[in-house]
Amino acid sequence: MKYTQTYQSLNAVMYQTVAPTPVNHPSLLCWNTALANQLGLRRFSDDEKAAIFSGNQLLDEQQPIALAYSGHQFGGFNPQLGDGRAHLIAEIESEDGASFDVHLKGSGQTKYSRRGDGRCALKPAIREFIMSEAMAGLGIPTTRTLAVVATGETVWRTGAEPGAVVTRIAKSHLRIGTFQYAAQQGDLSVLEALLDYAIARHYPEITAKDTSTKVTAFIRAVMQKQIETLTGWMRVGFIHGVMNTDNATISGETIDFGPCAMMGAYHPETVYSSIDTEGRYCFSNQAPITQWNLARLAESLLPLYGDAQEQGLKELEPLIVQFKADFEYAFYHMMLRKLGIETEDIEQYEKLVDDLLALMQVEKRDYTQTFVFLGALLGGSDDVALSEQSDAFQTWVQAWRDVLSQVEEKQSVSPVTVMAQVNPLVIPRNHHVERILSACEQGDLSELHAFVAVLSRPYEMQDATINYQDSPVDGDKDYQTFCGT
Repeated sequence: MKYTQTYQSLNAVMYQTVAPTPVNHPSLLCWNTALANQLGLRRFSDDEKAAIFSGNQLLDEQQPIALAYSGHQFGGFNPQLGDGRAHLIAEIESEDGASFDVHLKGSGQTKYSRRGDGRCALKPAIREFIMSEAMAGLGIPTTRTLAVVATGETVWRTGAEPGAVVTRIAKSHLRIGTFQYAAQQGDLSVLEALLDYAIARHYPEITAKDTSTKVTAFIRAVMQKQIETLTGWMRVGFIHGVMNTDNATISGETIDFGPCAMMGAYHPETVYSSIDTEGRYCFSNQAPITQWNLARLAESLLPLYGDAQEQGLKELEPLIVQFKADFEYAFYHMMLRKLGIETEDIEQYEKLVDDLLALMQVEKRDYTQTFVFLGALLGGSDDVALSEQSDAFQTWVQAWRDVLSQVEEKQSVSPVTVMAQVNPLVIPRNHHVERILSACEQGDLSELHAFVAVLSRPYEMQDATINYQDSPVDGDKDYQTFCGT
């Protein structure tokens, strides 16, 4: 394993060199052995893990930094946010040349703390572990959690809560907000160096030297990564909850699991975040918000055109406009796969998808369970259960079967197999997440690892899968999530 420090090649205005604040009694709660092995990390003792991943001990003489970035928060621009309770303690390069950040959250104050205490409570740390590993298991681009360390200290949120530090692994922590911050500095060399760094780290296939070609290629590449992640969210009913530009990564990885939640009964306007009072980041708004965020990235790069910014706008605006068509194609392609239909010719089948979603909304059908049920029908079971469904649903099922009879012979993979690849049997349902978080806060981690083991293989029926498939009795009525700060 090779340790590097590439962020320090950027202008010093883009970060602060600052060490984590030591904690009193670090103790290891969670260690992601599979991820550590994938990264090729050397073996640590439990005491070393607790010391290093709480911030009490440096990792192989690395110099920790806090990253600077701006952000549009619920549409309002904040020119300086940054890592107010986080430290990048190392960058590691695996044997195949891939680079990853090792990033602590809850590790103490920095100059970006803005009156915050720099700490993280235990429940948000465990939530990040659960949700990020669930997303990885679902096959959606995501940051990962390597470790959760209890600090032995108390943090104050709505009341006194035990503290923790979570270690996040990411391809990088470059965000749209990072480019917004660089653009705010008024120094084109800072902005261009950041662009070149991002391209070298994430999109080395972009080899253009002239500004116009380089910027447009970069925007196009970031947009495709965002669409890939977004369609993954929509496939499994994930609602991010706080899609500010500082939470939109250049790599396309899902980041920040504070107010996130999973949709149960289908409704496009579903929102759980306690701070999203207007529904800006509801389930169906995640696509237009992604487009809006990409427009902010394009705005940040316009200064690189110098005196030709008007021409730059003419080049970049069509790319942002194109997002809608590109996403809609990806969305329907994904939804048709959820129905077992593998085709590039999606237009003639869009109504089949629309009719199902409209029916699910009216009948308040569970998003995950509906597709599991359809997969069982296609596999030759649950025909009796179908007879107990509404007439409207049975009519739709017949229309779906008619389509399958037309396309099945044209597909190289059977509809049953296609559905099994994309429709999870289990998701991190909100009531199970909350129950396990409460148990962890009381010191009981007995079920946590069993839960994560099931979530890591969501397309397989394991012995314990059935324990986590049920919908909440109250249908998540009045359920809210919080950002944890």
